[in-house]
Amino acid sequence: MEEGKKKGEVYSHSDTSKVNLTDDEWKKILPPEVYNIAREKGTEWAFTGKYWNSKEQGTYYCAACGHPLFVSDAKFESSCGWPSFFEPVAKSSVIYAPDNSHGMHRTEVLCGRCRSHLGHVFDDGPPPTGLRYCINSVILDFEQAKEADKQYSEKEGKEKE
Repeated sequence: MEEGKKKGEVYSHSDTSKVNLTDDEWKKILPPEVYNIAREKGTEWAFTGKYWNSKEQGTYYCAACGHPLFVSDAKFESSCGWPSFFEPVAKSSVIYAPDNSHGMHRTEVLCGRCRSHLGHVFDDGPPPTGLRYCINSVILDFEQAKEADKQYSEKEGKEKE
C-alpha cells in the first residue's frame, strides 16, 4: 500500500487475530486497486507490478491487513511477470482454496489472516518445495530488511572515509 494511505485499524504486522470485515468495510479502508485484487479476486497485468522483478531483501506483507506472507529469501525469478515465491513465511501465513474459474483448475492463495486474494500456487517451482506462489504486487506491502539497511549504511560510511 502506498505511503501515506490510510491502512485502517486492522492493519498490523504482529496481530494474528482473524479479520472479518464486510466488503463495504473493506471498501472504506482499501485503495480501489487493492480492493479489486483483495476482495474481487482481480489480477494485475503481468510485468507491471512494483515487485515482480524486485531483488531487495526484506519481508512482504498483506497490503489489506499487514500479515507477514513471504520473505525475499523465498523469492525467485520465474519469468511469469508476477512476484514468485517458493514458500510462505509460515504455514499460517496463507490458506488455499480451489479455483475453477476461467475454465482452469488452479489453487487460489489467500491471506491467512484476512482471507484477501493474493494469487495462485502452482507445482512448477524450484526446490526445496517445488511450488511457485504467483502473487499480485498490488496486494503486497514490502519492508526492507533492517540488517541489510544497516550493512549498506556501514559500507557507504567506509567508502566515504
